[in-house]
Amino acid sequence: MKDLTSNETAILVAILSLEKEAYGVAIKNYIAKFIHKKISYGTLYSYLDQLFRKGFLTKALGDPVAERGGRAKIYYRLTKDGLAALKSAYEHQKLISKKLSEVLFDRA
Repeated sequence: MKDLTSNETAILVAILSLEKEAYGVAIKNYIAKFIHKKISYGTLYSYLDQLFRKGFLTKALGDPVAERGGRAKIYYRLTKDGLAALKSAYEHQKLISKKLSEVLFDRA
């Protein structure tokens, strides 16, 4: 399985956390609070498209919303492969963190 970038990981975490409310604006706002980094909508949708093409996400249209001029929101959910990729990224990050802790703090 290909490694996830930190932005891809953050987006998958946001989608998993938001559950049934995972659509563009909510994902963008969650990431801004979660990693204290703003990303543009263009960047976000580029990542969402890449993650969808990799098979890590599904997307579905919601009902049309009057506040959006009758347009529907696109909702995202993790697939089994997306969840597996996220778990793999977590395990990979744990190994890196463990080694970094040894290098930074375990020196005499």
